[in-house]
Amino acid sequence: MPRLRIRWLLKAVLPVAGVLVAGVAVFLWVSLSLAIPEWRTVLLIAAGGAVVICCVMLVVLVVLIQRPILELQEKIARLREGDLTVQASFAGRNDEIGDLGRDFNDMVAQLHEHREVTHRTHQAEMSRAEHLATLGELAAGLAHELRNPLAGIAGVMDVLGQELPESSSSREIWKDVRLEIQQIQKILNDLLAYARPRPPQFQLADLNATAEQALHLVRQQVRSRPITIEFVKDSALPLVEHDASQIQQLLLNLLLNAIQAIDTEGIVEMRLEAREEAQGRLAVVSVTDTGRGIDPSHLPNLFRPFFTTKGKGTGLGLSLAQRIAEGHGGSIEVTSTPGKGSCFVLRIPFQKPAPGKVE
Repeated sequence: MPRLRIRWLLKAVLPVAGVLVAGVAVFLWVSLSLAIPEWRTVLLIAAGGAVVICCVMLVVLVVLIQRPILELQEKIARLREGDLTVQASFAGRNDEIGDLGRDFNDMVAQLHEHREVTHRTHQAEMSRAEHLATLGELAAGLAHELRNPLAGIAGVMDVLGQELPESSSSREIWKDVRLEIQQIQKILNDLLAYARPRPPQFQLADLNATAEQALHLVRQQVRSRPITIEFVKDSALPLVEHDASQIQQLLLNLLLNAIQAIDTEGIVEMRLEAREEAQGRLAVVSVTDTGRGIDPSHLPNLFRPFFTTKGKGTGLGLSLAQRIAEGHGGSIEVTSTPGKGSCFVLRIPFQKPAPGKVE
C-alpha cells in the first residue's frame, strides 16, 4: 500500500497552524474564565501565539531541514575524500528532502560502480601494458641479434650476384632474394626504432626544408608511375624547433602510404601552414591523396602497433609516426573517404614542449 506523500512545506506549516489554533482556543478559554478585558485578551493571544509560532517553526525547521542539510554536507565531505560507503539516513522520508537523500544514495552507488569498472579496466590495461613491454623487449632483442647475420647474408648475396653471368637464369631468383632481405631489414629496423625510440634532438630549423627533403626521397619512387606530387610550402612559416631527421622519417612514411594507396594515377599533396588553434600557434603539415581511402572500421586501429592493411606491411610505420609527433608535443589525425582518398594532418608546436609535457 503506497504511503501518503506530504510535501516538506506542509510538514512545516501544519504543526505551526495546529499549535496556533490550539493556542488561540486555550487563551480564549482562559480569558473568558478569568474575565480578562477584551483588549488584553487580544494582546495576550497575539503575544503568546507569536512566541509559540516562533518556537514551533524553529523546532520544525531544525528537525525537517537543517539536520538533513548538515548531514548531507558531512556526507559530501566524506565522499570528496573517497569514501563511497556513505548513505543519507533521511532517504526514507516521503517528501522532497527524502527525494534528495535517495538521489544522493543513487549517485554514490553509481560512483561506486563506475570506480569498480575503472579499477578493473585499469588493472587489465596495466597487465596488457606489462605483457606488451615484455614482448617488445623480447622482439627488440631478437631483432638486434638477427641484424648481424642478416647483414652477412646480404653481403654473401652481393658477392654471388657479382659472380653470376648476366645471362644466368638465377639472376631473377637473386633479385627476389635481395628484395626479401631488404624487406626483413626494414622490418627489423622498424621494430628496433619502435622498441627503443631515440629522444628527439631539437634544433631551430626550417620545416619547409625538412618536408622538401622527404619529398625529394619519395619522388624517386614514382618516376615510372602516373602520380603527381604537389608541394605547397609556406614561405612565411617561422622556424620550428624540431628533430629534422625524425620529422623527415614521419613525413616520408605518410608520403609512402599516400603513394601506395593510389592504384593507378592520382595526386599526392603536401601542404604546410601556420594555424592558431586552441592548443596555441602550431605548424601544420597535411598529406592528402586521391587513393582508395581507408575503411572506416580500420580508422580506430590505424595507429596501433603491428596493425596493417598491407600484405607486406610491418604495421609499425604509423605507430612510429605518432610516437614522433607526440615526442614533439604534437599529434597526427586522419580523415578518409573510401574511394576518394585520405588526409593525414600533423600538428607540432613552434617551440619544443617543456619537460614533463610530452606524453
